[in-house]
Amino acid sequence: MARLRSSFFLVLLVVWTALLAVTIPYFALRDRPPLTRRFSRFWAGGVMVILRLVGLSYRTIGEDNRPPEPALYVGNHQSAFETIAAALLIPDVAIVLKEELYRIPVFGWFLKRSPMIAIDRAGGASSVKKMFREGREASEAGRNLLIFPEGTRRAVDERAEFHRGVLLLYKALDLPVVPVVNNAGLFWPARSFAIRPGTITVSYLPSIPPGLPDKEFMARLTEAIYAERDRLVAQEGRAS
Repeated sequence: MARLRSSFFLVLLVVWTALLAVTIPYFALRDRPPLTRRFSRFWAGGVMVILRLVGLSYRTIGEDNRPPEPALYVGNHQSAFETIAAALLIPDVAIVLKEELYRIPVFGWFLKRSPMIAIDRAGGASSVKKMFREGREASEAGRNLLIFPEGTRRAVDERAEFHRGVLLLYKALDLPVVPVVNNAGLFWPARSFAIRPGTITVSYLPSIPPGLPDKEFMARLTEAIYAERDRLVAQEGRAS
């Protein structure tokens, strides 16, 4: 059943994405990023419907912790789920992501035209300057930012040292930071399409104010994310 469920999801995902690919010439001619982002949310919503068809849904908690003004959201990274669902979970989001994602057919095209903030991991100082510039442009345009400081998808019980980029953005943009934590890896593991039915929890935590000393900010952020992640994983274990 698990293999059948995962295969069914993958087939529907490919079909859904291929159907939307026919709209690329229209969006290329219009060249209106806000319209592209709205359409990306439509695609992401369709993927969430497909997930529900194979028994996987999600819920959010802590919605009151989301500020009305632009913020820097910082998330843990366990699954493909949070990358896809980000357009629905965080309004008008600009995601800091690996430049390689732009090479994914259809999905990558819409990411690039949204636009997101793509980082060349071998780019050194020039890549960091690009991240600052595009991050500032996004926040000044009223968009939220999202970064996954673990750098890549991690197992549900794995801890990683956060990449310095999150600290540099925090200092450069002077925005409140909202930790957003999920337990998606319990249902859709990293680098896999083996999907297990259940309900993913996405938790928005109280924001961290701008202007804190470097060590204090990183300690508060790391502790908040991993404490909530461990709580969500343990809670699901008790429910099972």
